[in-house]
Amino acid sequence: MPTPPRRVPFNALDRQNGGDLGARMSEAARRVIGGGWYVLGAEVDAFELEFAAYCGTRHAIGVANGSDALELAIASLGLPAGSEVAVAPNAAMYATLAILANHLEPLFVDVDPVRATVDPRALAAAITPRTRAVVATHLYGALADMDAILAIARDRRLAVIEDCAQAHGAARDGRRAGAYGTLGCFSFYPTKNLGALGDGGAVTTDDDALAARVRQLRQYGWKEKYSVTVAHGRNSRIDELQAALLRLKLPLVDGWNARRREIAARYVGGIRHPGIEVPPTTGADHVAHLYVVRSERRDDLRGHLARCGVGVDVHYPIPDHRQPVFDGRHATVSLPVAERLACTSLSLPCFAELDDEEVDFVIDACNRWDG
Repeated sequence: MPTPPRRVPFNALDRQNGGDLGARMSEAARRVIGGGWYVLGAEVDAFELEFAAYCGTRHAIGVANGSDALELAIASLGLPAGSEVAVAPNAAMYATLAILANHLEPLFVDVDPVRATVDPRALAAAITPRTRAVVATHLYGALADMDAILAIARDRRLAVIEDCAQAHGAARDGRRAGAYGTLGCFSFYPTKNLGALGDGGAVTTDDDALAARVRQLRQYGWKEKYSVTVAHGRNSRIDELQAALLRLKLPLVDGWNARRREIAARYVGGIRHPGIEVPPTTGADHVAHLYVVRSERRDDLRGHLARCGVGVDVHYPIPDHRQPVFDGRHATVSLPVAERLACTSLSLPCFAELDDEEVDFVIDACNRWDG
């Protein structure tokens, strides 16, 4: 049995943001403070260019947070009120709320049982004449089946919005998350694979007109200062300080992702409990934002790991179509895969600064469960 650490945290942001990187971040903060320009300045301009280059897109537009990225990306499409947007129901309502905020209707689609992302077959079967777009969420760091989703979208003339909040740097055949769809949406919440020291987000696209529209929407709908030409604009701007810190972290993301995949591989190779289903080993198209196991006795396993000192969480316990806010409106909707995942999924610690001793302790705790 491995020597137990005092506690294995679910995440530990201070580990990443300390040491040499922390010192560099402090210097960047002093530079921004001394510069006297704090919103939509040189740091934001530089980060937008660098992040677009990283994703492989023509544009990246910084916004206040990931939720705004989704909402403004959808708004930029100008879809008729009441149109449907297809969306997976297993990602905590973030995309669904953005759809509702744009006076559109969520069309809930079941997910693939292995990757937990939109099932293309379910998508093709669910689309109606009212469907105008699809949100493809790259859940837990895994790229959705974008080739199949894009083929369906082309055939049905749907816009495709990628929710990349958990998939910074995920790539398939050299193409990164955020470069597949009509628009890509990112969050830089501190726990993300690329995280700020507060909120932040971005929208990526190759479409010049949509990029211009998102830029207007993030700042009141201005075409020029005080001249509002686009409806539904707002104040949604990433600030200079967060942009400066993200610029320092961006070159490190691929290395952090590689370490996350190493941790995931150790879990795959080490967890042998028959009551715990482990996802398969991940490649470049999965950046292990979360490592999610499944168990029919999830809550008992969760309690056992907590007693062992292992930080865990559930992502996510309530499918969107079962959320209380709908007051039973979608009661007849049956999405069996997403509903099973809500009852069985459990997230283990998986962040780049986790050390091997801690990973081995988590593995041993899982294998010692008497469930």
